[in-house]
Amino acid sequence: MKLFAPGNRHASADHARIWATYEIAYTMVDFSAAGLFIVGSVLFLWESTVTIGTWMFIVGSICFGLKPTIRLAREIRMVTLGDVEDVAKRLND
Repeated sequence: MKLFAPGNRHASADHARIWATYEIAYTMVDFSAAGLFIVGSVLFLWESTVTIGTWMFIVGSICFGLKPTIRLAREIRMVTLGDVEDVAKRLND
């Protein structure tokens, strides 16, 4: 099984479940980053809340960094799942 192959998520029921779980996490991080950037932008309108707005931008940026990390973790997990099943089959034969 190759990384980032479009058909991987349909390889088995376990693959589909893993893909869906990571996709939910990815979407939650995406919405969190967007929300932090929107609220942070509004907080830049007043001098007294600039520091909080800056921290929201920093946390939002970290969220954007998590997005490719989640995708890579999902792909590695799915590839590993396929390899474990193959190894188990070979051991039983």
